[in-house]
Amino acid sequence: MRQFFLPSKRVGAVLLLLLLGGFTLNFIMQAASLRNMGSALNWISQYHWLYISGSLFFFFVLLIFSVILPNVYSGALIAFVVCFIIAVANYKKLGTTGEPLFPWDLNQIKNAQEMSKITKGMISPYAVIAAIVLIALLVYLIFKLPKVKIQLPLRFVIVVISVAAIIGFLQMIGSQTALATSMKYQNIPWNQKVNYAQNGFVYAFAGNLKQKLMEKPEGYSQEAIAAIAKKYSALPDNTSVNGSAEQPNIMYMMDEAFFDPTRLPTYTFSEDPLKFIHQEQNSTPSGFLLSPEFGGNTANIEFEALTGLSMYFLQDGSIPYQQRIVKMSSLPSIVSILKERGYKTEALHPFDDTFYNRNRVYPILGFDQFTSEKDLSNAQRIKPNGYISDMFAVQEAVRELKSSDKPTFLHLVTMQNHFPFTKGLNGPNSITVDGVQPEYKDELETYVHDTKLTDEALAYLKEQLKTIKRPTIVVFWGDHLPALSAGIYTQAGWDTNPRLKHETKLMYMANFDIGKQSVGTHSPAFIGPTVFQLSGQKMPPYYRLLEKVKSEIPGLSKNVRVGTSGVITQFTPEQKALLDDYRLVEYDMLEGEHYSKDLLF
Repeated sequence: MRQFFLPSKRVGAVLLLLLLGGFTLNFIMQAASLRNMGSALNWISQYHWLYISGSLFFFFVLLIFSVILPNVYSGALIAFVVCFIIAVANYKKLGTTGEPLFPWDLNQIKNAQEMSKITKGMISPYAVIAAIVLIALLVYLIFKLPKVKIQLPLRFVIVVISVAAIIGFLQMIGSQTALATSMKYQNIPWNQKVNYAQNGFVYAFAGNLKQKLMEKPEGYSQEAIAAIAKKYSALPDNTSVNGSAEQPNIMYMMDEAFFDPTRLPTYTFSEDPLKFIHQEQNSTPSGFLLSPEFGGNTANIEFEALTGLSMYFLQDGSIPYQQRIVKMSSLPSIVSILKERGYKTEALHPFDDTFYNRNRVYPILGFDQFTSEKDLSNAQRIKPNGYISDMFAVQEAVRELKSSDKPTFLHLVTMQNHFPFTKGLNGPNSITVDGVQPEYKDELETYVHDTKLTDEALAYLKEQLKTIKRPTIVVFWGDHLPALSAGIYTQAGWDTNPRLKHETKLMYMANFDIGKQSVGTHSPAFIGPTVFQLSGQKMPPYYRLLEKVKSEIPGLSKNVRVGTSGVITQFTPEQKALLDDYRLVEYDMLEGEHYSKDLLF
């Protein structure tokens, strides 16, 4: 291979080429973020300075790669392709979940192998072929292009200038400087869709690098938290008279992408896929869970359910597990509360233990044991290439509860119903769905078949509860609605009803009397106090705060707020005061001085 140093007179031509590459790359990023080129051109006409400065950022990225790697051309090409892949990832995430790509999403790179399995079937075969061709072409060019270097002194100068420019750019955005403001940049963390649409991918993504989960609320102090603790400690402990005298086992079963598909109008089913659930819901406390997410971000529903903290107060797009909790030494949760009361605390997730940093987060929340896919050598899958079945996961959970010689809190997170909804992944479809457009028929029938398998696993769990000697209460819920093709929800008329697109099935079951009253619709943050109330366990002041909020605003989500008599369009002064208390405590626990730990637990 030829190797020579680039003459000084050719440096200018290379810089011009890289500058063109920076502008091209930024346009691709913006087109992917806005999902079409016309919208990207319109954005450039309105925010030309953001486009120009963002393109210069990419120019310096390409430049620094071109001088650090052995070949000017290969270094720039590799950097270009990496950025292009990020643009594609942003495009696909927007199409699947409706959310853009965030910096903390890149933490999942370590789970690339598992992610490829999750997304299998979602990516067009043509796209895969194109990617293979592109990679092959890149490798060919790297080996065939002349190995061109820039003289060492000039390379050093370019690196210093490029690093300084990149750092300066990030500081300008992170500090919301006057220069950034003059270019029409406005950080909008509370609404990330608007943030990316208005500021462009580069500015929005960079602005999120130092994003806190929530801003400091007005009036936050140790005295304020002490006053809240005093207020809610004085409230009566409304535990159920039907509660168990013996410390009961408590089992959470958070089922991946599970909701009741028979709620979708316009579709008819050859049989009821949820026969057990529809029968059981009339004889045990049941209702709906108001999920803060749609189509993904399972960890955020889990975060609410385990901690009682609400996504409602956090910046739009936040993932607390990855942004904050993983950096903490401890965080009060239902896990730590029960652990202090002598409970054995176990988590069971039949998938990769590093997803959402669960292997690091669970001990912080108080779990003693975490069983993941790598620990389940005999795990059963309906088909070899499918996920571990809900039935096997339930059987494993029952085995753990029966073998324990002390009260146990067991948190089960299933995987069977995760997308892609590929026909045959969990066996042949057993239910026919009519009224669905032909291009969606296999997908919807596959999902409905999967829910039937979950219903059967839940029926098995109900029967097994009778054989467990210790009083045991189970909470079953779906974490979020599945990422089915948008046309399925559009045909059902759900596009204009955020409540329906965020309500999943919720059911409480026990082997002792917990009544059969409906629990209506409530958020995952309120599952803990509901379990304590039904099982007759003493509530710490923090749970009394949650119970009070639940009595006024049982469904608390950015997408929709649900009160005791329907959707809330405007909070009353009393509800605002409750939310102010809740917000102060949440800030204290996540970003503040942790006064709550001793005062409210």
